[in-house]
Amino acid sequence: MQICRSISDCRATLATFRANGARIGMVPTMGYLHEGHLSLVDIARAQADRVIVSIFVNPSQFGEAADLDAYPRNETRDLALLKAAGVDVVFMPDVATMYPEGDETIVETTRLANMLHGEVRPGHFRGVSTVVTRLFNIAQPDVAVFGEKDYQQLQVIKRMVSDLHIPVDIIGGPTVREPDGLAMSSRNVRLSKDDRADASVLSRALNAAQAEALAGATVESLQKLISDMIADVPSARLTGLDIVAAETLNPLTGPLTGPTAIMISAAFGDVLLIDQKVVSP
Repeated sequence: MQICRSISDCRATLATFRANGARIGMVPTMGYLHEGHLSLVDIARAQADRVIVSIFVNPSQFGEAADLDAYPRNETRDLALLKAAGVDVVFMPDVATMYPEGDETIVETTRLANMLHGEVRPGHFRGVSTVVTRLFNIAQPDVAVFGEKDYQQLQVIKRMVSDLHIPVDIIGGPTVREPDGLAMSSRNVRLSKDDRADASVLSRALNAAQAEALAGATVESLQKLISDMIADVPSARLTGLDIVAAETLNPLTGPLTGPTAIMISAAFGDVLLIDQKVVSP
């Protein structure tokens, strides 16, 4: 496994693979890896001959410096996991490499970035789109894999790639969960013991909503069901609940008539968690 910290080293390494006819798969991450990330690596491996994983804690997608500083990091552990997973290249740039002095260019999906979870975290998806565009320009992968847990992010990236004619196939990887249903996230380590136990309410609420949706529930009744379940957990503060068309993220009302994304964001102490489920009644 080769570790590249400069753009030139990363490009030179991947150019060698391409010269031998290899298809390149990429998994962009912010590190502090878990089984969810490794499942994305497995998908990339199935879709490509060589796999590159990027590790970069992107400052432009954090609204508060304290949240950025608190983001967990463990480079040694991450590299050991990626080596065991058979990753070929790890790209680990620093901030000055990704955002050099004088930098002023941003990338933004103007509608998708500023609705739903984008209202909870203004500027977040602009930061995501900007850094992912730069990573794609550096690595030029044939395919890239992102987790479906960050459902709005996945749709933002698909739209960005389409609009900018970037020649990369975007694949969504299923959410990997803990035994109690909590979606795996690098943020989970920051939860207190009590909050960690309470956080499983997110998946319980989504599962209950899915059952009701398949039985013919309306958007409004699903909103009430989820809100009531989360309100019953004192440590949970619901920050966002969106029931939208799965592909366009357009808001819905009344009975569900097609694939529908249910997206939740909730705070437990100072830790913001997200979860989602797509249902097809």
